[in-house]
Formats: sequence, C-alpha cells, structure tokens
Amino acid sequence: QVQLVESGGGLVQAGGSLRLSCAASGRTVSNYAMGWFRQAPGKEREFVAAISRSGGSTYYADSVKARFTTSRDNAKNTVYLQMNSLKPEDTAVYYCAACYSYPVVTTHQYDYWGQGTQVTVSS
Repeated sequence: QVQLVESGGGLVQAGGSLRLSCAASGRTVSNYAMGWFRQAPGKEREFVAAISRSGGSTYYADSVKARFTTSRDNAKNTVYLQMNSLKPEDTAVYYCAACYSYPVVTTHQYDYWGQGTQVTVSS
C-alpha cells in the first residue's frame, strides 16, 4: 500500500506560480512512476504530467507543456509539480497518483491516489 498526500495548493493570480508536493508513505515511492491529474468542476479528471521511477524522464499534457515541471526526490519520498504562468483554466483539484508503468495518461491504470489539493487561479 502507498499513501499519497498532496499539498501546496491555493489561490493565485493569473501569471503566478505554485509548487505542489506529493508526499508518499508506506512502500517507497521509487518503486512507482508517478502522475499528476486534475479535475475541474463538472469535468472529467484529466492527465497533467508523469515522471518515471528514477525521475529521468517526464511527460506532459500539451495544455501544460513548457509551463509545468514535475520532479521527484526519492530520498524524501516526494514528488513535485512546479506550475508557472498559471491561467484561470488551470483551476482544478490536483491529484498525484502512483503507477507501475510509464508514461500512463489514463486514470484507471493508476493504483494509488492522493486526496487532492485545490488550485484556484483568478483572472
């Protein structure tokens, strides 16, 4: 079992930045590729970014490419999502998730999920 806890969400103006963290406990997070997803009200959960087990490879949705960066510190059992140049359309609950495969963009292939953290971008 892996427990994931996201933090770092909040309210930010358009053009601003936030860094989300995903802290893992239980099994070591280095055993898993990690993904970030988001869900806006009334919309389906969508893929944002993924990072390989070692952190040597990353993959992004087109909508966030060049603005978001995911990284990980396996020694700290933590994964990060740096979000720059935020837009109102980035407003959503952001989730981290753990998966054995990489890269995976579909929710059903992820085995463990955090509870989510709210990100709100004002215009």
